[in-house]
Amino acid sequence: MRRLTAICAAAAGVALLLSGCGSSSSGDRTVTVTGTGKVQGTPDVLNADLGTEVSAADVSAAVDQANSQAKAITDAMVTAGAKREDVKTSDLSVQPTYGPDGHNITGYRATNSLHVAVRDLPKASAVLAAAVQAGGNDTRINSVAFGLEDNTKLLSDARARAFDDAKSRAQQYADLSGLKLKSVKTISENGSGVTPTPTPMYRQAVPGAAPNISLEPGQQTVTFEVTAVWDIG
Repeated sequence: MRRLTAICAAAAGVALLLSGCGSSSSGDRTVTVTGTGKVQGTPDVLNADLGTEVSAADVSAAVDQANSQAKAITDAMVTAGAKREDVKTSDLSVQPTYGPDGHNITGYRATNSLHVAVRDLPKASAVLAAAVQAGGNDTRINSVAFGLEDNTKLLSDARARAFDDAKSRAQQYADLSGLKLKSVKTISENGSGVTPTPTPMYRQAVPGAAPNISLEPGQQTVTFEVTAVWDIG
């Protein structure tokens, strides 16, 4: 009789253990999803890399001419509406030029490159036109791109949309599983990015005349991604 009682007690203990395991495993059910949020905004700054490239018989003359033209370009852009503190030297280089034999140095080529940020966008075309006119045929425009200097509000909106997207996906998975979506466990940001607008171009103007530079800022897309984990049961 004592042996039968011991067997029954052991069986009851096993049943209790299995019940506890089942309860724990249902509480560990989760769904992990990634949500994406996108918003569009109008650029608020134009960034341009430009400068001058000149050739001369000796190094000093080449550098002096490049510096002189760079100053003229800077002054012209400031007069057209750029802020002087938004114009900075980004590169200065001097390279020898060679004759047909590829050995004898025939002169030197100097470049003085500038970066300008135009925050008053209605003046952007005039600023670039002034730079081209001041530098003449020695002007070089290497890149022009619109940007979002202050994208705080856009990022906030994109983040909210990304979370809503993640929650909607999690709810769908819970419904498909016949379960309920419970509290969120973790949220991690996967990062954000800005889709740039196409680089604007300018049309060649008559030598000596102010160039007609057409710029269209368009719209830029800010994208944000979040990964979230929800309890379901």
